[in-house]
Amino acid sequence: MKTVKDVSEITGVSIRTLRYYDEIGLLKPTKLTNSGYRLYDNKALEKLQEIMFFKELEIPLVDIKKIMETPNYDKEQVLLAQKNFLERKRNRLNGIIELITDVMKGVNTMSFEAFNNDDIQKMLDHAITVMSKEVLKEQIEKYGSEEKYRKYLASGFANEQTTADLIKWYGSKEKAIEAVLQSTGNTEDFKPEQDENEIIYRQFMTAKMENNDQLAQEAVAMLAANYKKLFHLDNARNILLDLAKEYSSHKKLAEVTDKQYGIGCAEYIANAIKLYYGI
Repeated sequence: MKTVKDVSEITGVSIRTLRYYDEIGLLKPTKLTNSGYRLYDNKALEKLQEIMFFKELEIPLVDIKKIMETPNYDKEQVLLAQKNFLERKRNRLNGIIELITDVMKGVNTMSFEAFNNDDIQKMLDHAITVMSKEVLKEQIEKYGSEEKYRKYLASGFANEQTTADLIKWYGSKEKAIEAVLQSTGNTEDFKPEQDENEIIYRQFMTAKMENNDQLAQEAVAMLAANYKKLFHLDNARNILLDLAKEYSSHKKLAEVTDKQYGIGCAEYIANAIKLYYGI
């Protein structure tokens, strides 16, 4: 048996709080001494631990009491639910900390200034310059002239959502432009990242089959690192969350991914990404 003072020192819960829990019937002492001192056994300490977990979820004391007094209260199921919720909360905080760290380094500073015509023409000039002669010839034949092909490419920047996504991924239009201008037009340059993506997606499917959340979370971290290299990003959080959204909302994209890697792959990856970032 442990006294109020002992329990307070072990758990960090103040003596005043323990007395209040007794008063409202949330945590009664196991017994009282002849002198009226409260004593708690191990079972009472376990109950206090459960209460502390509920408090981490910001559940009011009155509701905690109701939950724990429910006739079909299942301690193991409640602990599992608390664990899952706290993991999502932790992951969300980790994502925020990651963004703050990047901002402190001077990167990923969000700016929503739209691309102007000079910005667009600069990117189009570069894209056409690094494009292979064969591909450029095909596009000119398809659209009728190089000027018409340029207009088609420029129309993509007229889409507000496309522009907003680019700026969101890169943090500013300047960084988005910089990333575009780093492209060499050589598809072989992407092969290491494409090969790495293949390995990562296979790991996702292994995690799915083994029901291994840890392996899935490691795969998300690997995917984030690979996307940073592939798209010249400072932070991959936003582009991965958009990928998860695409997998969840576009059936055809999910079907293509599932056909290549296995049924349920797209949905599993989407959920793993959202869990990783605490969404």
